[in-house]
Amino acid sequence: MVEVGQKAPEFKMSTDGAGDVSLKGLKGKKIVLYFYPKDDTPGCTTEACGFRDSLPDFTSVDAEIVGVSKDTVAKHDKFKAKHELNFALGSDEDGSVCEAYGTWVEKSMYGRKYMGIERATFLIDEKGVIRNIWRKVKVKGHVDEVLAATQAL
Repeated sequence: MVEVGQKAPEFKMSTDGAGDVSLKGLKGKKIVLYFYPKDDTPGCTTEACGFRDSLPDFTSVDAEIVGVSKDTVAKHDKFKAKHELNFALGSDEDGSVCEAYGTWVEKSMYGRKYMGIERATFLIDEKGVIRNIWRKVKVKGHVDEVLAATQAL
């Protein structure tokens, strides 16, 4: 399990728009790496739109936002277009980034246990060090909390 103060695990993922994103490629910028369960579901859409609407504030402090789920690049493309998202969505189809960040966890719904992505956000500084972690995120108010922490870095 990664912790505050540790070097962020390296990642490289394909993104929407036939691109890619990596920790190395974002070096020198603050990174808001947020993990979410699935494109176009109510909570995930609300969270993504919150980051979309606050992107100018994140950009003003030289921060990049990267959303991560196990959805395919094609699904990301549709999700991004439908909600006019203005930041990268990483496709972690093999789950390696989720594993590295400890967000692939056992969940429970209506008594049924299954594996899924824990909604979590990692704030990484310009040197690749994790400065803040939010786990089991509740969407309401989360973007504002992450923005305040990012601005304080």
